[in-house]
Amino acid sequence: MSAAKTALRDRVLTARRRRPLLERQEVARAVAEHLLASPEVRRAATVAAYVSVGGEPGTALLLEALRASGRRVLLPVLLPDGDLDWSRHEGDGHLRPATRGLLEPDGERLGPDAVAGADVLLVPGLAVAADGMRLGRGGGSYDRALARVPVDTFTCVLLHDDEVGLDVPREPHDRPVTAVVSPAGLRRLRPTGRPCPGG
Repeated sequence: MSAAKTALRDRVLTARRRRPLLERQEVARAVAEHLLASPEVRRAATVAAYVSVGGEPGTALLLEALRASGRRVLLPVLLPDGDLDWSRHEGDGHLRPATRGLLEPDGERLGPDAVAGADVLLVPGLAVAADGMRLGRGGGSYDRALARVPVDTFTCVLLHDDEVGLDVPREPHDRPVTAVVSPAGLRRLRPTGRPCPGG
């Protein structure tokens, strides 16, 4: 199982490194537009998100638009044990370099359970299966966050089009998401054993 996940991660990360800058900018814009138009995000008072790094679909436009619209935006802070604490996003001037090449907010820590109060949880990933099983980078940080949110929370992974609908190896600790957004649009998924928000 671990070898299968590693092979898929390597394949996706290699493809991401080859994406030209212009394509990356177009992906970031399209993903932001789709999410901002979704009823789940339009209704949300609090959105838990993240600052993209490397070849991930960019989140800078999305984060700025969420803040400009008056929503409370929470960003993760990686803890030494791999779990995630959360802090309110107060703008790019309040982001600081952290471990693993991440950028993290410098504000008050709200605790790992703060994510449970979010109306929307946006997560990074490398691939997603049709049933919502998501492939992350292997640390389990977002599986823990996904386990903390109520079952009916809108949980969405941000991906490129060719990372959607792949056969994702799964282990008992893996947590599914309820949706995926890519340049092609927002697609609601039906995780095994969970209702599908929004139909």
